[in-house]
Amino acid sequence: MTRIPDFNQEMDRFQDHMPAWFGRNLKRLRGERAIWVRVPAGIALIGGGVLSFLPILGIWMLPLGVALLAQDIPAMHKPMARLLDFTNRMIERAKGKKQAGDPC
Repeated sequence: MTRIPDFNQEMDRFQDHMPAWFGRNLKRLRGERAIWVRVPAGIALIGGGVLSFLPILGIWMLPLGVALLAQDIPAMHKPMARLLDFTNRMIERAKGKKQAGDPC
């Protein structure tokens, strides 16, 4: 039987993979009172992801913007939780291979 991922648990797991300063800011953006900042930030990140061919902007901005918007749209919780679960598993697998192959 497969586990159905929870959106908030997967977002917490995703934050753990980020640098500490970025994770703290993302946690602040996910708070209930931050909706007035979260929605414009999500839209700006999606726009930056679409313009990823420009310097500094990157495709990484697109899923992060969608994840921020999913915080306020309950219909997006399940698909985003599945995507975050997949992403977290890939990150953890890559970190595991990196540590296993590390000669030190």
